[in-house]
Amino acid sequence: MTETAKNTNEDMQDATPAEQVAAEEAAQEDIAQDEAQDAKAVIAALQAENAELKDRMLRTAAEAENIRRRAKKDVEDSANYAISKFARDLLDVGDNLRRALEAAGDGAHQNDAMKTLIEGVEMTERTLLKSFEQNGIKKMEPLGEKLDPNKHQAVFEMPSTEHPEGHVAQVMQAGYVIKDRLLRPAMVGVAKKPEGSAPDAGSEPGSNIDTSA
Repeated sequence: MTETAKNTNEDMQDATPAEQVAAEEAAQEDIAQDEAQDAKAVIAALQAENAELKDRMLRTAAEAENIRRRAKKDVEDSANYAISKFARDLLDVGDNLRRALEAAGDGAHQNDAMKTLIEGVEMTERTLLKSFEQNGIKKMEPLGEKLDPNKHQAVFEMPSTEHPEGHVAQVMQAGYVIKDRLLRPAMVGVAKKPEGSAPDAGSEPGSNIDTSA
């Protein structure tokens, strides 16, 4: 029994029946109010706990989604770039085939045996390049393009009237990309204005040139 109810019972001993009834009703109302307040407190606590659990659930779901996306990207990258090292080794084979063809000339004045050999090397080169393309490896043809340090390795400058200053004027070694990633930069010579010519506006001769080559 609460202190209020105890005091009420003691005070009502000398009260009239009507007063006792009123006091009892008041006591019951106080008890009801106390129970209502307790219920509100319990509901508020449950709502707070529910909100916390919902927040945790959303965070966990978001983290799981991020993990799933990272795992998917890792799998895709592994599939796309797993052959990168092997492909780089094969690039040297392609370079040697191209050098052999350039050294042999067009074959127009060669004997039949030499012509057959040249045709075989050309066929081998075409097959290799086709295999590259089938695996997402593409050869870059940067001649005439503006120098891009992300794709080109500039090793020297050369006077040129055919190409704007700062553009690729000669390709020493072809570059390759695999999917959207650089596999090997192209080694290039960069055009500059011949002696006595006024430089292009905004150009910076000698910029991005690899002088260590």
